[in-house]
Amino acid sequence: MTDKRQLLRHTLATLAYRGGKALRGAPAEFASFRAAPDSRSAGEILAHVCDLFDWASLICAGRHVWADGPVVPWEEGCARFFAGLEAFERALETEEPLAAPEEKLFQGPIADAFTHIGQIALLRRLAGSPVRGENYFKAEIVTGRVGPDQAAPKRELD
Repeated sequence: MTDKRQLLRHTLATLAYRGGKALRGAPAEFASFRAAPDSRSAGEILAHVCDLFDWASLICAGRHVWADGPVVPWEEGCARFFAGLEAFERALETEEPLAAPEEKLFQGPIADAFTHIGQIALLRRLAGSPVRGENYFKAEIVTGRVGPDQAAPKRELD
């Protein structure tokens, strides 16, 4: 496996860790929270992130197809988030050649997903359900671990 592919897989594990932290423990009504009347709701942002992972998996197989998935209840959206990460991880963990360069997968769906996970974390704070900050350098992030079961934080910040 190439160094680029390994780094991409570690990046997905990082998304799972950081995304899981932003998603876990949000109240069900958080899905409808908006920072402003004309902005996307937290549930709409989560649905978009899930769409990004579906798109990334299709790109790996040579299919450049985008589809907007539905906005679903928060817990269902969280399950879709991890299922999408797991499908993308399966596409990356093989030795099979990808139909797109790793750099393109990073600059498109992965970088966009990081942006939106940050938006969800900010919305949590605005909604009165903040996520504790953390020294992510010290976090136990393991390549291939992209499901909902993540290590406990090593060093959270107050």
